[in-house]
Amino acid sequence: MAKILKGTVVSDKMNKTVVVKVDDFKKHSRYNRYYKSSKKYKAHDEKSEFHIGDKVLIKETRPISKDKNFVVIKKT
Repeated sequence: MAKILKGTVVSDKMNKTVVVKVDDFKKHSRYNRYYKSSKKYKAHDEKSEFHIGDKVLIKETRPISKDKNFVVIKKT
């Protein structure tokens, strides 16, 4: 099953590609505290319709390029 992640577009400078920052809360195994971690994913945007600050859903797919494995589904 493919991953579906929710994040914010932080860069739209590339052609047909956006960079999406996904935030996650994790629990520290030793201290039992929650902390925020984030990761950036490059996602395919065929029509270049998403811009910085947009909240989007991205879905994992086959590799499109060397480091692009996600496609933008829709704006939330």
